[in-house]
Amino acid sequence: MGDEACGVTDTFEQRLARVRERMRRACARANRPPESVRLLPVTKTVEPDRIREAVAAGIKAFGENRVQEARRKIPLCPGGVEWHLIGHLQTNKVRPAVPLFVWIHSVDSLSLMGTLESACDRAGRRMRILLEVNVAGEASKFGFAPSQVSEAVRAANACPHLEVMGLMAIPPFRPDPEEVRPYFRLLRQLRDETEAATGTPLPELSMGMSHDFETAIEEGATWIRVGTALFGSRRTVEEETA
Repeated sequence: MGDEACGVTDTFEQRLARVRERMRRACARANRPPESVRLLPVTKTVEPDRIREAVAAGIKAFGENRVQEARRKIPLCPGGVEWHLIGHLQTNKVRPAVPLFVWIHSVDSLSLMGTLESACDRAGRRMRILLEVNVAGEASKFGFAPSQVSEAVRAANACPHLEVMGLMAIPPFRPDPEEVRPYFRLLRQLRDETEAATGTPLPELSMGMSHDFETAIEEGATWIRVGTALFGSRRTVEEETA
């Protein structure tokens, strides 16, 4: 992983500076302004004291994978930051999720969309959402098929408490980021086609993680979800989602 590796004695500020520099270089290669890409540190298994360190370094938004973990941690973290849900949301976790998050990146079915709309209605809240797309058709992953995205955008437009902002994807893991580039490109092209088909602006593309976010930026990412490069390896052995 080269310069993204986290040394044991590194401070969060040092790791953040390395990630920011990688972002800057990727934006320069793509002729994009640096401010067009936002960093979303992923805090799965990261305890509140380390999140407070990130807030002190200027981070204002974080991504969580699980509602249960977020319910425990968020009250112990500093206020004044945005929380984004980036992991799979089960319908039976929608009600507790609504007061915790301001963005949900992982709306992956029409049934979930309907449940989320009802919960936001009851709570008197409006939620920004991204539609998760299963860009590789993997049976192990959630998400709309590319052919379903226009229909899903139209359905979201009919939900007064949901604001569809764009698309999200978790492509297959490949050690070489160049092998993932076609999936990032597919999501961007799908976004462009869906905007044209539905007349709905979709400015956001949530794609790219610690090992491949530079490639995602070159292909149009507006949110990158970075965990390992900022917080180091996780304590648990699980499929990486950041």
